[in-house]
Amino acid sequence: MKNILVAEDEQAIREFVVINLKRAGYNTLEAANGEEALELYEREGGNIDVAVLDIMMPGKYDGLAVCKEFRQKSGSIGIILLTARTQEMDKVSGLMMGADDYVTKPFSPSELVARVDAVYRRVALEQMRNENNFKEEIRSGEFALNLRSRTLMKKGVPIELTQVEFQIMEYFFSNPGTALDRTDILKHVWGESYFGEEKIVDVNIRRLRMKVEDEPSNPKHIVTVWGLGYKWEA
Repeated sequence: MKNILVAEDEQAIREFVVINLKRAGYNTLEAANGEEALELYEREGGNIDVAVLDIMMPGKYDGLAVCKEFRQKSGSIGIILLTARTQEMDKVSGLMMGADDYVTKPFSPSELVARVDAVYRRVALEQMRNENNFKEEIRSGEFALNLRSRTLMKKGVPIELTQVEFQIMEYFFSNPGTALDRTDILKHVWGESYFGEEKIVDVNIRRLRMKVEDEPSNPKHIVTVWGLGYKWEA
């Protein structure tokens, strides 16, 4: 399917992104602002694999608002934000809202395509699991991770996860009690070719703690290993 939605108000940048994604084999849909992006999503019946959203779009819905709307509608859509170097807090806010990754302007075509490829692979893997009725489950203490529905259960109560959160939890569950450094997590979840910043791991850990911990500020399950990374304790 490989359907990619590109929402960018600057026409030159939007065309640059679209041309390079088409060359990489993706079907592209274009939106000049957030409202158009949301309308296209509804018009396509949610049949979009990855959305590339510029943060600074005019109107009621900027990139962060669209990201939030998309994430509320679907846990499976991949979301990549386009940001300026000065938008540090917006990057963090976007990741906390459920974005999978961000690309900082100016960017090269190869960087953009590599980021989209990495996010799309996660989406495609989840679609394959669903189509094959993949029902395997991993249990860890009071938690159960369903590999088909991408759902984490805590004491029988479901917790919805984004694609990135799901892969981090799957990695934790497969390595209980093991100290995993940020580089390992980054390579496992975002791929060997990912060349972004390690802080994307920390932001997603913060999101996960808010979902799985009784006291996110005093985590008992996703434990920090100082100077290294994190480990999962059931």
